[in-house]
Amino acid sequence: MIKNKALSTAQKEILAETEFTFNHLAEEDLAAVIDPAYDVAEMDDDKLLEFLELANILYRAGEQLISDQQYDFVFLEELRNRLPDHPFLQTVEPEPLTEAKTVDLPFRMLSTEKAYEFAAIERWVNRIDKAAGECGVGFATLVFRATPKLDGFAAYDDGVKLYTRGDGRRGTDISRVFERGLQVAGDGARGLGPGEIVVSRSYFLENLADMFENSRNFQASLIKEKALEPPAAEAIRLKKAVFYPFSLLPSWQGTWRELAAGFDDIIDLLWQKTDYDVDGIVIEIVDEKIKEFMGATRHHHRWQIAFKRNTETAEVEVLRVVAQTSRSGRVNPVAEVEPTRLSGALIKRVTAHHYNMVRQQGIGPGARIRLSRSGEVIPKIEKVLVPAIPELPETCPSCGSPLIWENDYLLCINNLNCPAQITNSIEHFFKVLGNNDGFGPSSIRKIYTGGVATIPGIYRLREEDFVLLGFGPKQAENMVGQLQRSRAEPIEDWRFLAAFGIYRMGMGNCEKLLGFFPLETVFTLTRADIITIKGFSEKIAEAMVAGLSAAKELFDELYAMGFNLTRTPLDGEKKDADGPLAGKLIVFTGAMQQGSRDDMKKQAKLLGAKVGDSITGKTDMLVCGERVGPAKINRAKELGIQLLSEAEYLALFR
Repeated sequence: MIKNKALSTAQKEILAETEFTFNHLAEEDLAAVIDPAYDVAEMDDDKLLEFLELANILYRAGEQLISDQQYDFVFLEELRNRLPDHPFLQTVEPEPLTEAKTVDLPFRMLSTEKAYEFAAIERWVNRIDKAAGECGVGFATLVFRATPKLDGFAAYDDGVKLYTRGDGRRGTDISRVFERGLQVAGDGARGLGPGEIVVSRSYFLENLADMFENSRNFQASLIKEKALEPPAAEAIRLKKAVFYPFSLLPSWQGTWRELAAGFDDIIDLLWQKTDYDVDGIVIEIVDEKIKEFMGATRHHHRWQIAFKRNTETAEVEVLRVVAQTSRSGRVNPVAEVEPTRLSGALIKRVTAHHYNMVRQQGIGPGARIRLSRSGEVIPKIEKVLVPAIPELPETCPSCGSPLIWENDYLLCINNLNCPAQITNSIEHFFKVLGNNDGFGPSSIRKIYTGGVATIPGIYRLREEDFVLLGFGPKQAENMVGQLQRSRAEPIEDWRFLAAFGIYRMGMGNCEKLLGFFPLETVFTLTRADIITIKGFSEKIAEAMVAGLSAAKELFDELYAMGFNLTRTPLDGEKKDADGPLAGKLIVFTGAMQQGSRDDMKKQAKLLGAKVGDSITGKTDMLVCGERVGPAKINRAKELGIQLLSEAEYLALFR
């Protein structure tokens, strides 16, 4: 892992060999990005994807940039949350070897679908059960096989040549490693197909850890064209570095009932079965008929899954529990703990969920707790090991008002005068509106401290007012400009309504509501009106009516300021069913010249199209603005997707 702003010489050489270029990231920013304290939410989609590509290239080449945990549970998880259908998640990450031409692999070597909880394994098994039924095979007698997932360098041995995995379909010939003396694990025969080049864990720790940062660095050194260094040659001679075919791995076999009943014990046993790094347990179905029926995606075989543990835990002492008031008035406990690293991140604070948990489990200063990040980005309290006397607040930390209990929560009911509720609500408004910059937590606090406590009051501020509130002249000018922008730029009426933060009225419910009732009428709706919409229960409708009533005065004042609202088409309004976009799945990419991408998406929906965020096999049309990378264009061509420039797209309607 790099320790300063510059990449190491070896890392730079790898990036040069793979022709990687920095298009969205800057090399000097990498030190900040890989810091465990970095907030990945600050990255836009292009930077996130470029960083994932960069990190993967260096990982596959043995010059790891960040830890596996940080890659999987911070950056890759962020991509899954933002763009769950993005092609990066659907394809095999290629090995970045450029020293030889690629050749077709004799067998597809794909990645493996991952699961971090038993519930995810159960969902996979349900798919197996369904496939078995369609194949006429009895599920109860099906045989499942479980093996350790070695953390090595994936390769395929056909008995004559050894290939890297490459992109799963094409790899490079690295037969030279057998010519250098590499043996098959357990003195096994050649030609046993897919496996991993690995090094003994105990041998690495005793003899190589001082020379190589991690085992992947060492494994990569075994396959490079340059002559072997003495440590690598010695490890091969002693058979401490080997090619381990998957077919020779220790395994467990049995029915699903047997696997489910002894799942934890089986996983634990297989994890300790070999003296090699293991990063999961692969579970697969043995029946060839079902395997053929289920097939594979571009990324993984559907008949196989890897159970992975991110079981790194830490026992820490609670320093104190801090109360924080949310915009809803709930007072939430946050435990400040002694700083500790967990799954690549420096943890200083962890949520305690609610004060009833604090009260019942004894989470207070001096308590010892166990933290874990079981497949999650956010750490959680797994167990209270040594309880302490909890400290329960009696008054709101923001306004000092007495708190009341509401089920598990402490609640501040001074919602009209509580600074935390007011500032959080203002911040929520600007954040949901999404067409402005500069109105984050610190700016909102500064404005509130200066005596402006309402959203309409903020919109009435002039440049000189912002200067008096403590903003610099240039910043004051920008703030006024952003307020003007937020009113002038088109914005969906459902987004505007959702910005008021009314209980039960998030963006999804607001869009659904305005699909049946115009914005101007929603404040006159009754509970009976709302429950006519599918998905809205009486309880939800009651909460919405109460919330709309409470927000009406504020809404009227802001609505009169002239926001440029785009009306949501009412259900039943005719769309262009016969137009050129009807029924098409369209993805917009690049910088547009005739309008924003959001505007183009809205127009496409009104013309009967569906709009996606990323290219998939179901995409019909990719509309390209400026500065679109070649990878996306090539991907679209591979999938046979129609490519249109912005001008060609707009010409469809002329």
